Amino acid sequence: MPSATELEQTLQRLVRRVAMMLQAEKCAFLLHDGEENQLVARAPSLGLAPDQIRMLRLPANSGLIGEAYRSGMATVIEGPKDFQNVGETDSAWMTRLNVRNLIVQPLVMERRDEQERVIAHVTVGVLLIINKRGNDQFSHEDLLLLNTMARQVTAAITNAQMYLRLAEEKEQLQATLQSLLAGVVMLEPTGHVSLINPAAAQIFGMGDDLPLHRHYSEIITNEAILEMLDEVFHQRHESHREIEVLLPDGENHDGEPRIFQAQTAFVRGEHQGANVLMGVAVVFNDITAIRNVERMKTAFVSTVSHELRTPLTSIKGFISTLLQDTEGYFDQSDRLEFYGIIDSECDRLQRLIEDLLNVSRIESGRALQMNWSTFNPLDIIQKSLQVQRAYASDNHNLQFNTHGDIPPLTGDSDKFDQILTNLVSNAIKYSPSGGAVIVDISSDDETLTVSISDQGMGIPPGKLNKVFEKFERVDNRDTRQAGGTGIGLFLVKHLVECHEGRVWAESTVGQGSKFTFTMPLQSHASMQEDAEE
Repeated sequence: MPSATELEQTLQRLVRRVAMMLQAEKCAFLLHDGEENQLVARAPSLGLAPDQIRMLRLPANSGLIGEAYRSGMATVIEGPKDFQNVGETDSAWMTRLNVRNLIVQPLVMERRDEQERVIAHVTVGVLLIINKRGNDQFSHEDLLLLNTMARQVTAAITNAQMYLRLAEEKEQLQATLQSLLAGVVMLEPTGHVSLINPAAAQIFGMGDDLPLHRHYSEIITNEAILEMLDEVFHQRHESHREIEVLLPDGENHDGEPRIFQAQTAFVRGEHQGANVLMGVAVVFNDITAIRNVERMKTAFVSTVSHELRTPLTSIKGFISTLLQDTEGYFDQSDRLEFYGIIDSECDRLQRLIEDLLNVSRIESGRALQMNWSTFNPLDIIQKSLQVQRAYASDNHNLQFNTHGDIPPLTGDSDKFDQILTNLVSNAIKYSPSGGAVIVDISSDDETLTVSISDQGMGIPPGKLNKVFEKFERVDNRDTRQAGGTGIGLFLVKHLVECHEGRVWAESTVGQGSKFTFTMPLQSHASMQEDAEE
């Protein structure tokens, strides 16, 4: 297949040859535009300026040019007497091009079957020859010569159109393969690589030097992939399986293998009426995130079951104890203590259920209902700390520091309390050895900033950006003992964002963590609600 430049040069030579042999001043070809049903001038041409080429667009269903295109018969305008019979449309473009005489030669392509028999004639456009040099007129011999030359021009144009169409399809295919996140490999029937996209090259640890035309056994080292391809080529049946691949250095996520859904498929086509095998396509879809979420959900269900069972066990135990005390063994003080524990455990259950309901609302795309009001954030923080002191051990030291004047905040006071409760309870929970839990609050003219720091176990660097994802927990012996569902920080992030703020974490393993969130003193959403009221 020739290149686009070679095709253009071929057409240029043909146009010049036609003009020279017919002694014409101007020569151009017009191709049919099916969408607009017009005959449109195309480069290369001879004797026409670029703007004349651009403006030469004529209807295919009328006029002199349209008639020659539809009939497949050449049209000749010999002189002034013939111009009297042309319409206004033809007269306009002939005047612009200063036409004295012309020939319109249809460009007819023959379609043949596999036995090279002509089955159809298709007109692709017309060849326009304008003005015989020396004020002469085109002769019958010129017309016969042009008819012969038109076949060469038609063949060249047909090749050019076919090439450009194939080139466009190839570019689209290459662009699609380049942009796919899935790895795609095409193997010849012999097992040699004929195509590989960047995502697949990354899986196999290849650089820019792609191993085309090499056998797959020479470039693939993963035993599971080799086994799957051997099964395709030796046993001749398609397969799919999940495969773990340890990506090359610099491409791994936390040093863990990636999980790919690998699938093979035979690529078949027709050759001389027979269905033949053209190769094997292999597609690798990265499903690591899906499998991780599934594992986290499984762990989440187990954790939630435990978290629900713990307060229920306490409630059931103390209620049973009180019911069995028919002889008044426990005095009023003991009973009040039991009632307090039951009340506290009920609050714990209520918070857990509310968290689960909120996660469900977020996942279903339903925004949490915001009840905007103006309140003093200091009162909410002090109330939250007072409640959390009941859950802290004697080794914990809860502190509250204000920096400067703190103005009122327009927000949802209940959700602000939920943010503080989650962050402070986490700071206590993940500081099993005790230490200071410090809440700092400051403000400027537009923004409130709150940070909660602890001296607990800390968060590994690889997990720091993931702790706000749902079901995500730092998994080690200490955190398993601390409990938790893995949805608290996910809700914190969402609730802060509902206030048009942001939240982030800083941590050093073994030294503690610091969670900070900021939010505007008055959000745009609250101002909009005030305006609507």
